[in-house]
Amino acid sequence: MEFCEKLQELRKHRGLTQEELAEALFVSRTAVSKWESGRGYPSIDSLREIANYFSVTIDELLSGERLLSIAEREKRAGIRGVCDLLFGLTDLLAFMLVVLPLYPKPLDGYVYAVNLLAYTDATPVNLTVYRLLFAGLILLGALKILLLQLKSGKGRKCMTAGSVTLGIAAVVYPALAGETYAVVVAFLLLLIKGILLFKNVKAGA
Repeated sequence: MEFCEKLQELRKHRGLTQEELAEALFVSRTAVSKWESGRGYPSIDSLREIANYFSVTIDELLSGERLLSIAEREKRAGIRGVCDLLFGLTDLLAFMLVVLPLYPKPLDGYVYAVNLLAYTDATPVNLTVYRLLFAGLILLGALKILLLQLKSGKGRKCMTAGSVTLGIAAVVYPALAGETYAVVVAFLLLLIKGILLFKNVKAGA
């Protein structure tokens, strides 16, 4: 007997509706419906709750092979979640490109380093592009972390693609303008994102 059939049988034996079972397990009715229709399986934690609620063992609910499959799926999801969080934090670190003294300011025969807010020797167009690029990265990082907190996967791939695109632009554009120090920092941030993206893709394989 499949898990979906076992769950239906246990629920009906208790005389419960899907909504009542969902309330008892602290999940949505949609989740229970999904499990009973065979369109998905609960998490390990939910399986424990189901087993405790109906006084059965997890082994009675699922085969060992299926249980391993769910555990592996959760492990991969956990790795992706950590990578996404670090990805968002890396984008937030683009704030360094604004506040760190990475931009040259010649004065009285000397060259001083100033932050972007005090940088006036670049053209207005370049300054505007820098600010837009760095603000875009910071915004994407904050949005990604917010969505992770809300446990929403909406727009995840689009935000990742946008982040990588802006990250590349944040390296290329200052490089063309000769902003050496800013390029080094932007490249390091892009490199970190590349490593995280590789681990994320590997976890999803």
